[in-house]
Amino acid sequence: MKNLKILVLVREGLEPPETLEGYSDKQIAQWKAEFDVVATLREMGHEARPLGVYDDLGPIRKALQSWSPHIVFMLLEEFHGVGTYDQAVVSYLELMRQPYTGCNPRGLLLSHDKALSKKILTYHRIPTPRFEVFPIGRKARRRRHLAFPLLVKSAVEEASLGIAQASVVNDEEALVKRVQFVHERFNSDAIAEEYIEGREIYVGVLGNYRLQTFPAWEMIFDKSPENVARIATARVKWDPRYQKRHGIITQAAKNLPPELEAHLARLAKRVYRALQMSGYARMDLRLREDGSVYVLEANANPNLEYGEDFAESAETIGTSYETLLQRIINLGLRYRAPWQG
Repeated sequence: MKNLKILVLVREGLEPPETLEGYSDKQIAQWKAEFDVVATLREMGHEARPLGVYDDLGPIRKALQSWSPHIVFMLLEEFHGVGTYDQAVVSYLELMRQPYTGCNPRGLLLSHDKALSKKILTYHRIPTPRFEVFPIGRKARRRRHLAFPLLVKSAVEEASLGIAQASVVNDEEALVKRVQFVHERFNSDAIAEEYIEGREIYVGVLGNYRLQTFPAWEMIFDKSPENVARIATARVKWDPRYQKRHGIITQAAKNLPPELEAHLARLAKRVYRALQMSGYARMDLRLREDGSVYVLEANANPNLEYGEDFAESAETIGTSYETLLQRIINLGLRYRAPWQG
């Protein structure tokens, strides 16, 4: 394996330290993924340099010109605090003719836009919940084809930001209030989609042209009360005490017939190709009791923290964390961007 010079782009303030010693669990949680990637790349023999970025492309340009990295490892999920602007950073890397890891600009654009991605999936006859977009500044008026209960969220925010139990609404009054909350809190359009009762399933995808899927993963709500919607709220995803109190864990999905597992893999690949993604992604699905599957979202460049869903699912089929990172790097080096002709 050739040792590479790797520039690791992270959000300013999340540059990982050399060691975890002396830091609390709360502090570590903020930059754990960044630490795991940088530390592991160095253990593999690569020269990995983290670079914090917030609202200035200048440091990226300077690093590319002065150091000439073989590849940029893209862990930056926003620019100037805007989550959808990571696609602009990747576009800049392409303008600089710089190889990078993860999804291409078009795939980021399509997958970030929840309404547009659902329209594309519908065109390709990929099952996804019915939905409606409520533009910012307009009062929510539901069309008759959209049946309650509905899940209301920002049309652009990621990582379950703004999703709570109150996001599931059962009548017009609650819908209007939640849409208004999204408009005011996130300054974005709101999207309301039919709430699909069922198992929360995740399928990881790796590749540019030839795709591989990892075994289906599932979020378990072991101690949640019956009247609580089983949805991946912000607290469910990011609050360890809440997770422990409600018995929320993720693990390999159990009791899936072989034909259903194969269907989930094919469906994940169809979504990946329909949204023109590359590198790696995680598909969020809902599995109903009758066996029907709905695509909720496609997540480009999902969390690469060691021990998290994506890496764990890869581990179950013998792909170690080191191997996973190297494969992601190799895919970035092999991706043919438009400038390569």
